[in-house]
Amino acid sequence: MEVEKFDAVVVGAGPAGAAAATTMARAGLSVVLVERGEYPGAKNVMGGVMYGRMAAEVVPEFWTQGAPIERVVVEERIWLATDDSAVSVSHRSPEGAYHPDGCPNAFTVLRAKWDRWFAQKAEEAGALLVPGTTVEDVLWQDGRVAGVRTGREEGDLYADVVVLCDGVNSALVERARLRDHPVEPHQLALGVKEVIGLPPEVIEARFNVERGQGVTIEIYGAVTRGMSGYGFLYTNHDSVSVGVGVLVSHLMRTRIPPYELLEGLKQHPLVRPLLAGGETLEYSAHAIPEGGWRAMPKLYGDGVLVAGDAAMMVNGLHREGSNLAMTAGRLAGETVVEAKRRGDFTARTLSLYAAKLEESFVLKDLRKYRDLPELAERRPDLFGTFAELVNLAAHEMLTVDGLPKRDKQRKIWREVTRRKPLWGLARDLYEVWRAIR
Repeated sequence: MEVEKFDAVVVGAGPAGAAAATTMARAGLSVVLVERGEYPGAKNVMGGVMYGRMAAEVVPEFWTQGAPIERVVVEERIWLATDDSAVSVSHRSPEGAYHPDGCPNAFTVLRAKWDRWFAQKAEEAGALLVPGTTVEDVLWQDGRVAGVRTGREEGDLYADVVVLCDGVNSALVERARLRDHPVEPHQLALGVKEVIGLPPEVIEARFNVERGQGVTIEIYGAVTRGMSGYGFLYTNHDSVSVGVGVLVSHLMRTRIPPYELLEGLKQHPLVRPLLAGGETLEYSAHAIPEGGWRAMPKLYGDGVLVAGDAAMMVNGLHREGSNLAMTAGRLAGETVVEAKRRGDFTARTLSLYAAKLEESFVLKDLRKYRDLPELAERRPDLFGTFAELVNLAAHEMLTVDGLPKRDKQRKIWREVTRRKPLWGLARDLYEVWRAIR
């Protein structure tokens, strides 16, 4: 009995998988896109910010094609928070929210809507979407990956190349011999999130934006209770995504339940008024890859590539993951197209994928911040300490009580050095500089 064989099987219909499938199908390759959820996006969770330029490289002018954009981000805020205050840094630019061609720079999405739409573009290009299907293993033939085994009856799918985009907990990466050990707790964060329903006009009034405009807020400091991570609020059309993510290793150490962190964030005196009167529409939790460049698996092998979260492609400092995934998926697709042209699907040709990633921002950025994950694991106190000191200084300088400003400066200095010796501050600043230089 002759077995049907495809040019490529893509595992996972998130941003990386859909980008890879669309790229290959558009070039005329036969592609199967396998998704374990009932539909693309059913199992996927993230804070909710996407980046337009990387999406446009897969689906040109996507913003004119009914893409489910919630709000275009016109302002990004960072709060350094204590239990009852925060020092805020923000950048607002309604005109700068768009590239010259009209492409939005950053926008919020709900993954259940976005992933479904994005995968539909792969279908329109000619890919076969197979939802509700779990891939249990990779198939081997003559020492190379030759397909996947699904949980369905007669569910073996054979292909010249398998592209693994099945998320951070991918067991297939190990079974494809691209990594020889499981992802470790300090290389993962756990994000918990709620979507709070609010009328659009209420969101616009509270966040000071106009129709279709959105705001992102990242909150560092007290909201993570001494653990490495941050909280966030992202505005959608008629809801607000609110959540917090911290390293799994720190959760294991402190034994603080994640839902307590989320509830604490929602009750913070600066956050509570923004959510007042809202209705919880959705609760979710998801693992986030935080290991960075040093924790990445091998990116290619004979008959196999890996992209997105499964390859640890997240830049936590800049809140970037979906853009790395879409770019990596597209480059994986382009590599398979070239392999098809050459008739060679060995690691020798598929190594072009790693070369393409090296030329892109993906590996350049991940390599630049390669020391940050270790610093975050080892020094969870950094953001909390600086948030306290910055708020202390701001409160003292902004309190008008008749004390001369020079005396206020001396008071701030005495209090800062009492809490953190000068040599300790210098050491901390040096460590941070080394990790982000």
